[in-house]
Amino acid sequence: MIEFTKEYIENLRRIIAAKEDAKALALLDELHAADIAELYRELDLQEVIYLYMLMDGDKTADVLMELEEEDRRRLLKEIPSEQIAKRFIDKMDTDDAVDLMRDLDEDTQEEILSHIEDVEQAGDIVDLLKYDEDTAGGLMGTEMIVVNENWSMPQCIEEMRKQAEEMDEIYNVYVVDNDDRLRGMLPLQKLITNPSISKIKHVMQRDPVLVHDSDSIETVTEMIKKYDLVSLPVIDSIGRLVGHITVDDVMDEMQEQHERDYQLASGISHDVESSDKVFLQTVARLPWLLIGMIGGLSNSVILGGFELGFADNPKMALFIPLIGGTGGNVGIQSSAIVVQGLANNSLKQNRIFRQIAKEAAVALINATIISMIVFLYNVFTLGDQNITISVSASLFSVVLFASIFGTVVPMLLNRLRIDPALATGPFISITNDIIGMLIYMLISSALMH
Repeated sequence: MIEFTKEYIENLRRIIAAKEDAKALALLDELHAADIAELYRELDLQEVIYLYMLMDGDKTADVLMELEEEDRRRLLKEIPSEQIAKRFIDKMDTDDAVDLMRDLDEDTQEEILSHIEDVEQAGDIVDLLKYDEDTAGGLMGTEMIVVNENWSMPQCIEEMRKQAEEMDEIYNVYVVDNDDRLRGMLPLQKLITNPSISKIKHVMQRDPVLVHDSDSIETVTEMIKKYDLVSLPVIDSIGRLVGHITVDDVMDEMQEQHERDYQLASGISHDVESSDKVFLQTVARLPWLLIGMIGGLSNSVILGGFELGFADNPKMALFIPLIGGTGGNVGIQSSAIVVQGLANNSLKQNRIFRQIAKEAAVALINATIISMIVFLYNVFTLGDQNITISVSASLFSVVLFASIFGTVVPMLLNRLRIDPALATGPFISITNDIIGMLIYMLISSALMH
């Protein structure tokens, strides 16, 4: 990994200011596209545009896709639509081109499409833009090697050579019939070991693993992980081959999903980056802070209702952090396990009662151990029988409730098609804190009277 020193950045800026094209290109030629994208974060927008216009089209397209979304949007706003079409879109695979186009408004999209010289590529982009970006159709690309099942091996090899000229990488060879319906895949080994076979259909691998264009990205990810695939064919509702998804596309999507889930679990309502403006970050973070504030005020109301109990037994207040903290921790543990199971599809919705029973058994053991430890501690240090019993009984009840609540909530959210990662964040902590305080106060009050 390259680290750009202050001297390196200042030298590059001097070169840009002096418009020394050859020196600037020499520096960029030594760098990978990902390194150039990182370098751009140290430069002003006009300096970035200058460097973009110097590089060849293939490299500019690669660098553009390595940029953060916000940086990419900011750059594209400053570049004419014709330049975007000729310098970027023409050099990209269709799936990358569609990702770029989704960042732009409809008017800009239409203007760019009008400048694309390859009518077939423009048509593919228009077709892919119609798909929801969270489906297999929205993730797939159309650059692939496709052969007909009725071709002979020599004809197949000749056609593959023609198609491969326009491709950077070849993952699989797909076999279709005369109506473009997917029939199988052709292992490259067969090309070598069966050079004189009469028809491709006699050596192709039938019934390949595939997905439909309407399938979710989660389904795509599960299929690629389960079968250790490097690419996955995508078919439409009548079985025609419409594209394929490669493992690098899925890895990018998985990383974005993990980032979204992490932020959601941290109480951030939508995607933000450290480079985003203050207002955007505030809007993303404030809602859960306000909800947390309401939760805190609710706790104060509950505690205020038992003011006389605290007056008679001030030591009760010592265990408020213990009750609240334990409930929140247990709930987050339970919900995290369920969310992970839903994410990797190891936990099915039809097993909800089995999972609740298992979690209840685990919670029963944990609750017994925790409450007994606290009970023994209070017996030897506190000297107050009522508080000792109420704290232990409250802990036992809170752990049981938090475990079951943390299991049920993400499953319910998933059933309602709401991201279950929400259940691993402030929602569980705040709810368990409030319920925990209520349980503690009710049990303590009952024992005191």
